Amino acid sequence: MESNPKPEAADADADAPIAELRDASKHYGAVVAVEGLNLSIRRGEFLSFLGPSGCGKTTALRMLAGFESPTAGEVLLDGLRVNDVPPHRRPVNMVFQHYALFPHLTVAQNIAYGLRQRRPRPPRAEIDRAVDQALETVRLPGLGARRIWEMSGGQQQRVALARAIVNQPKLLLLDEPMAALDKKLRRDMQIELQTLQRSLGITFILVTHDQEEALSMSDRICLMRSGRIVQIGGPRALYDQPANRYVADFVGKSNFFPGRVTAASPGRTDLAVAGGLQIAGQASAALAVGAAATASLRPEQIALNRAGPGDGIPVTVVNRIFLGEHTEYLVRNAGLGEFLVLASRQAEAAAGAFDPGDEAQASWPDGAALILADD
Repeated sequence: MESNPKPEAADADADAPIAELRDASKHYGAVVAVEGLNLSIRRGEFLSFLGPSGCGKTTALRMLAGFESPTAGEVLLDGLRVNDVPPHRRPVNMVFQHYALFPHLTVAQNIAYGLRQRRPRPPRAEIDRAVDQALETVRLPGLGARRIWEMSGGQQQRVALARAIVNQPKLLLLDEPMAALDKKLRRDMQIELQTLQRSLGITFILVTHDQEEALSMSDRICLMRSGRIVQIGGPRALYDQPANRYVADFVGKSNFFPGRVTAASPGRTDLAVAGGLQIAGQASAALAVGAAATASLRPEQIALNRAGPGDGIPVTVVNRIFLGEHTEYLVRNAGLGEFLVLASRQAEAAAGAFDPGDEAQASWPDGAALILADD
């Protein structure tokens, strides 16, 4: 068995990654959970593994935690190989989806549990001080004597976080910790997690299937599919510059119009799509004239108006969903078929709202589309 990673290794190079996956794979017999993962995790960043169920994101997290050993490749913490180091000997803590709190213990006893397992055990006064500080950090001061079943869902999540941070881990791993919370509480906890991560300076790694959660919280997102990493980047980069249709479809909403390239030059590619229409935009990769490709247009890039012919393409409003700050319209064009339009309250105040069955004109800025090579 390998030795425990040494805390002082992190001080050797502040720019060195806190953790790495090098060609890491995990197979369960003939089943491939993840394959050839290469990822360098920066010190102090908030990274999210994003993807649908079964894409391998939780397996990647469990390899970092030590609950799974890679079938091939390496897991490194502070530059040291930890493939065979058990979870309790890694400077890593994990917050599980259902928190895994002990119902028979008080809040303070739950938080102190990890400290009490250390050998030699810290003095009682030191443990009490650390627990009180953790409760202050997660904004639960004075609640150490409460029972777990007396706490709300949001408070239980904070207790789980306090139990994780009291050990001062180098990595804090979050396995869909907000899946059981209602929407408003989930949003509040997202803000609290961001604030907590920035104040502590600990590297947070989140697993989620919720793209809105990943976009709103992360410094970087690692998007996965079928056990492999598809694209790594900041939230804005994944949203504005997806590598392919899968990324554009998974990160936010998008309309896709397949066609063939009719012209290609630096900074602009023209695509002939159904109905004799041309859509222009920036290509995500070099495309030759005649190549099959797909134009991606975000719903918020498209405007609806009642102007006459020549101001866009004619559409019929099929459905309308009021979302508060926006209204989402499903519209149909004879050539393009059905697609989504997202209208802000300001846009509707200027142009007026539309009802199902209304005729309208849909338009978007020239060159606004992203032209994606077929996967």
